Amino acid sequence: MDLTPNRGDCLSLVGMAREVGVLNQLPVKTLDIPAIPAQSNEVFPVELVSPEDCPRYVGRVLRGINPQATTPAWMASKLARSGIRCIDPVVDVTNYVLLELGQPMHAFDLSKLEGRILVKKAEQGETIRLLDGSDATLNDDTLVIADDKGALAIAGIMGGESSSVTETTTDIFLESAFFQPLSIVGRARNYGLHTDSSHRFERGVDWQQQVRAIERATQLLLDIVGGQPGPVIEAVSVEHLPLQPVVRLRHDRVDAMLAMAMPADVIEDILARLGMTLTSDVEREWSVSVPSYRFDITLEVDLIEEIARVYGYDNLPVRTPMAQLPLPPIPEAKVAVSRLRQHLISRGYQEAITYSFIEIGLAKQFDPEHEPLALANPISAEMAVMRTTLWPGLMKAVLYNQNRQQTRIRLFETGQRFISSDAGLTQQNVVAGVIVGNRDAEGWTAGKDKVDFFDLKGDVESLLGLGGQGAQFSFVASQHPALHPGQTAAIELQGQVVGYIGALHPQLVHELDVSSAAFLFEIDLDAALSGRLSRYVALSKFPEMRRDLSLVVDQAVSFSTVKAIVAKTAGEFLKNMRLFDMYQGQGIEAGRKSLALGLTWQHPSRTLTDEEINNSVNAVVSALSQECGASLRD
Repeated sequence: MDLTPNRGDCLSLVGMAREVGVLNQLPVKTLDIPAIPAQSNEVFPVELVSPEDCPRYVGRVLRGINPQATTPAWMASKLARSGIRCIDPVVDVTNYVLLELGQPMHAFDLSKLEGRILVKKAEQGETIRLLDGSDATLNDDTLVIADDKGALAIAGIMGGESSSVTETTTDIFLESAFFQPLSIVGRARNYGLHTDSSHRFERGVDWQQQVRAIERATQLLLDIVGGQPGPVIEAVSVEHLPLQPVVRLRHDRVDAMLAMAMPADVIEDILARLGMTLTSDVEREWSVSVPSYRFDITLEVDLIEEIARVYGYDNLPVRTPMAQLPLPPIPEAKVAVSRLRQHLISRGYQEAITYSFIEIGLAKQFDPEHEPLALANPISAEMAVMRTTLWPGLMKAVLYNQNRQQTRIRLFETGQRFISSDAGLTQQNVVAGVIVGNRDAEGWTAGKDKVDFFDLKGDVESLLGLGGQGAQFSFVASQHPALHPGQTAAIELQGQVVGYIGALHPQLVHELDVSSAAFLFEIDLDAALSGRLSRYVALSKFPEMRRDLSLVVDQAVSFSTVKAIVAKTAGEFLKNMRLFDMYQGQGIEAGRKSLALGLTWQHPSRTLTDEEINNSVNAVVSALSQECGASLRD
């Protein structure tokens, strides 16, 4: 049986019985809990120092219990079937009341208490040893139960070892309290805890049943371990107790939201079965008093939701919604994200979906230039900040697969990265990818070579070419904190950096324990999806003219620089330019390299002459010589 977080009232046998009775129109038996008369006048004083966090605290002294008594078999069996192990009769009774009524309770050894009970905030740095044997250093926003010596328990979460009930305990002080949900939410997680008590207090317990719970526990304890109960004491701050809401419900609103004419007697019957009190001073309207155990009902729509749920969603009429559903126009030139994904899949990649939350250490390693946005209530330390790049999640996926003997990994992801600045939070859509391991998939003809920078660059170039303007992008040598200093390029579009590509930095390779070199890219998604409308151009019927150039340039000169110069000076009829060889070694002086280019010209309406081609070649060679010191190879 699964419960949503808003239904804390069902975290008990009484609550579940109440819900089953409502849904099946069955009467629910009420648990008869008589008030146990006091046999002594002894009380232990209680002071609410933080009444806004604990507006009601109920206690009772019980002396002379039998420490040799054992938990009866019927109770032990019920606790075991509920997943709770037996400890001793006193603790078992408090656990039983927790399951039965949904009210967490605690029992202190009275002989270990000094002075009075104080319900207050902890001192910053105060320590307490808990019942599970762990030591907790408390924050000053944590509510504790204390006596004159110090903290006895973390309120609503777990008791302390110093005041715990043992096999020699003969006198106890029973606690039954109401803690405001916001005072408990997140506190257990701060100390690495999650208990049955915190689970219930976080969702809200009935703030009117504390006395009823302590009477039930007293009844059970007297039957099992005996003893002499003192009077029930109650410390309460009425102004801090939750208000019992009275919600206005309009019949017309019910009919409109459920798209049917709901009879008034059906509405009244459903709400009455849910424990609500109805009064009506206006025709077709009710004032509905919500019971104290329903923290999730404060608005009219909450009541209508309950009516629909109990009436049965399957019994409501099905109607097509009458609404305008405008579809936003999509630029015709823009590449669809689905096409981008399919393209990468066709090139051997697999799509990954990773968390937007990462650990702060990983965020600093991959992107130290941006301060990550910290979460107020992180799920864990490994998910404490918002990612500023998709690379950490992809690399964790790589490591996960490598640890499972995967030797060839190609992953990509589309998602958001979150950049925090003085101007606010920027959420940027990006596409990122990583390749690791063998170049070819395993097979008879597969080679043993590992992937390199140019394998990834080829994939990225094909991706950027989907929109028909791949030539507008350029790869410029650059630096990035997460990438290898000598194998990093910025991806530029019209002079603006839109992404990065490169090998993972050797230091990160070592720290992450990656088995082989990893190559990554990340590009702004809008830039990657940008394109231009294609237009029909007739195929030329005239021959192509090709010239091959073997150039010698400095080692630092990139092909993109050479390509830009050639495109600028070769003339309008240059159809294609291809780098088909690169050479370094014998015959080439140190610090230089040889690039072999294939240049193809074609005119759409006539045959180009040798003189025109030679003039273009000479212009290219001259420009290369002047702008990047290139010379023709002998």
